[in-house]
Amino acid sequence: MSVLVNSEANSRRIAMVESCFGSSGQPLGVQGRVLVGEGVLTKMCRKKPKPRQFFLFNDILVYGNIVINKKKYNKQHIIPLEEVKLESLEDDGQYRNGWLIRTASKSFAVYAATPTEKQEWTAHINKCIEDLLRKSGKKAAEEHAAVWVPDGEAPFCMHCKKTQFTLINRRHHCRKCGAVVCGPCSNKRFLLPNQSSKPLRVCLHCYDTLITAKHHNSNNDSIKERERAGNADTSGEDDSDDDDENTKGPPESHDLPKFYGDTERSEEQH
Repeated sequence: MSVLVNSEANSRRIAMVESCFGSSGQPLGVQGRVLVGEGVLTKMCRKKPKPRQFFLFNDILVYGNIVINKKKYNKQHIIPLEEVKLESLEDDGQYRNGWLIRTASKSFAVYAATPTEKQEWTAHINKCIEDLLRKSGKKAAEEHAAVWVPDGEAPFCMHCKKTQFTLINRRHHCRKCGAVVCGPCSNKRFLLPNQSSKPLRVCLHCYDTLITAKHHNSNNDSIKERERAGNADTSGEDDSDDDDENTKGPPESHDLPKFYGDTERSEEQH
């Protein structure tokens, strides 16, 4: 990978990624950054699984919505690799070749088209994480956000087991455990610093657990300042990349992911 750091080929690839996101994305060409690989993975979103374009760099993982395949993407998300932990998922019916991408602020499942692609992706991501942590001397993150339960898997509130979700009775997600719950069962908020600077919606069970832990670990004086109960609105409820506005549809045919390494050195290396 080191031979790619200053290569023209690497610079061109990164510039191409930037152009595909356009003004909606952040600059990606920083000193020492290498584009390790790219490809389409199916991301489990709040409502249903959807194709997303992923770009693996040696220090970050970037993904976005596919507007025009290989030409235009939007809703760019950037995940620092030093925060990432991967967990393999067992095949379950139509959901195969999957794994969890877990970070302190957000965790979600992705699925590759084949077992081989899953192995390639996870091996390259883990290698980048190991190299990054070794060079920085940092330890791997120990706390990770919960994976949200997809809406379709919860016709009833997972807390009270009574409320059936309808157009009127909306689903909400607990930001601590990821469960799908009704409004009354998630009318508390608690500050989860790794996810937001503002108190977030949590279910009653998690709220009680968090409050108990808070009482044990700190003075009571600051508790009221850091948590707010009742009247919880829906800010921060939606998975920000769940919608596919102006999307031209998923790729007509599946393209194999591309991983760049010593076998793809730029012309000047030969």
